Amino acid sequence: MTGNIADSAGHDAAWYRERTDFLADFMTDDRADTLRRVLADRTRYATVCLENMFHPQNASALVRTCEAFGLQEMHAIEEKCRFLPNLPIVRGTDKWVDLHTHPSTGEAIRSLRRSGYRIVATTPHHGDTPPEEFDVEQGPFAVVFGTEHAGISEEMLQAADAFIRIPMCGFVESLNVSASASIILYELTTRLRRSGVAWQLEESDREQTLYRWMVRSVRDARRILATRFPEE
Repeated sequence: MTGNIADSAGHDAAWYRERTDFLADFMTDDRADTLRRVLADRTRYATVCLENMFHPQNASALVRTCEAFGLQEMHAIEEKCRFLPNLPIVRGTDKWVDLHTHPSTGEAIRSLRRSGYRIVATTPHHGDTPPEEFDVEQGPFAVVFGTEHAGISEEMLQAADAFIRIPMCGFVESLNVSASASIILYELTTRLRRSGVAWQLEESDREQTLYRWMVRSVRDARRILATRFPEE
């Protein structure tokens, strides 16, 4: 999980900072402060990967869960069905989280590996590591959730570097996927923020993300920017 100060378009942190400082004049101080405060807690060290999530209400709940616990990006595998959150349920949280979709499980695995993530499968049938014992400091990790009925594919299970399960003492073997995600992500992100690892966004990523958030928050932001930066 490394990156350069300049992004793929050749812009450095200063380029974004100049424009966000300008856009900040077109929103209240409270709004601008809120965006910066939330951004300070954002991370890409941890991410979530959803495999063939076909229930819109579950997809929506998981987007909201990722946003609530500060995950800046999430991944969705669309091998069997499109990832289509229900807009009234997601309640705008999709504006603040970067969603990456993948046409197959294999492509998602390769993409996560290239980004340096450990693949962590959530299943009650493999391994015995509860969330409170998972090593968050060993390296960036992607927590994979399957559907409530089908679970995670065999291909993903074979690729997994680790397994997490929520210990239960009832007759049921698993929780609803959104409930499982909330429990696991709360525990892992809480421990991550208390750890000694560098979990926050890098400077260039932070400035670029703030720029995108401000563009979405200010009405006619592109037109306003053109008055100050007409060459763009």
